[in-house]
Amino acid sequence: MSLTEPRLTRTSASTGSAVGTAAPSATTQVTTAAGGRRIVRAVVWWTRVSRAAGAALAAAARWTAHTVRPAGVLVVVAATAGLAMGVAFGWVEWMVAGAIALLLVVMCVPFLFGARSYDVDLVLAHERVVAGDDVTGEIVVRNDSRRVALPGRLDIPVGAGLVEFGVPLLRPGHVVAQPLEIPALRRGIVTVGPATTVRSDPIGLLRREHAFHDVHELYVHPRTIPIPSTSAGLIRDLEGNPTRRLVDADMSFHAIREYAPGDSRRQIHWKSTAKTGQLMVRQYEESRRSRMAVVLSVAEPEFTDADEFELAVSCAASLGLRAVHDAREVDIVTGSEIPRVVRGRLRAIRHIPAASRRTMLDGFSAVDLLENTMPIADVCRLAAEANERLSIAFIVVGSRVTLGRLRQAALGFPADTAVVAVMCDERAHPRMRVLSGLTVLTVGTLEDLSGLLLHGATA
Repeated sequence: MSLTEPRLTRTSASTGSAVGTAAPSATTQVTTAAGGRRIVRAVVWWTRVSRAAGAALAAAARWTAHTVRPAGVLVVVAATAGLAMGVAFGWVEWMVAGAIALLLVVMCVPFLFGARSYDVDLVLAHERVVAGDDVTGEIVVRNDSRRVALPGRLDIPVGAGLVEFGVPLLRPGHVVAQPLEIPALRRGIVTVGPATTVRSDPIGLLRREHAFHDVHELYVHPRTIPIPSTSAGLIRDLEGNPTRRLVDADMSFHAIREYAPGDSRRQIHWKSTAKTGQLMVRQYEESRRSRMAVVLSVAEPEFTDADEFELAVSCAASLGLRAVHDAREVDIVTGSEIPRVVRGRLRAIRHIPAASRRTMLDGFSAVDLLENTMPIADVCRLAAEANERLSIAFIVVGSRVTLGRLRQAALGFPADTAVVAVMCDERAHPRMRVLSGLTVLTVGTLEDLSGLLLHGATA
């Protein structure tokens, strides 16, 4: 026992000494971890505060940019500079000027109240009009708040223009209606709205706006002219025109041939069979309804000015309307915008839907002159590739397209397709020329198109 106790005592002492030396290290680690968490919390807090302050400053900057007018900026600068210089150097005149400028800004603030108290309804009499016609509508302003709304102004954007209305003093629940008259517009899709209420002080230092969500798209269709049905496509057909393709069943009878395995027994011609002693069947020529294509050039270098392009759009729309009215199959094609970096390597065309009269005219409203697009010859080639069963094709171009380029464009269509070119030139007299299978109609006004087509159909 005596030998064992010292050994146990030494072991306990050594263990105790080991534990005693390890305790300060553990305390240091815990203290270091707590300090690291405090630093992380401080960094996170500072990040959140800086982000909130940045967002607040950005919102304040946006509000200031939309609210303070240039005159207001000058007055605020004058107030700041006057008060600062007056206090710093004791200049009474500067302090008075700064105080007056600050007073002006404070007096203008009440005029901004109530910008959102209106309820505005914008109603247009027609969503689709013809180029050159006026547009009428109505603006209904209602005070939905429980307080009296101060007089203000109502701005209504119409395309690139602006229509202004003065709103009088409105009691709670009071309604005022004013007529809206939009002058004659050019062809295109015009955005009307959103209506914006404007609050401004008499001096013009501050301005507050509130836009509503009522936005209308006004389709301004191109001018069109009625084209006689007999001249539509320069092809008169009721049941279809026969082609050189032979089929087993159709409307136009061609000949009688011997029976071949797979022929329908309904086409057996029994009189010929009785005479020859062999089965004979009827053979027909395929009848094809006249499918028309209208190819409109939209390349800016091919037109003299914008008025000439509008004449071309009106001619193409008139041809398309006649085809839709006659229930013909029509394909309306224009060039498409091509990025400059891939110009010459990319070919693209745009098809205007012609399912109905309204749909087709809406498509023509969105047609614009393009700087980067294919020439008319490439557009005709793609149009012919997209539809192989064309009976006639109209090519509508400007006066800068030469006859040689028109012949090149006509070669893009199949040989059995009749090609008619409509050249729009406001300075030329109407005339019709036939050049090696290509009919060229030169029109100076939209009314010339009907007479030239009628003359071509009767000839």
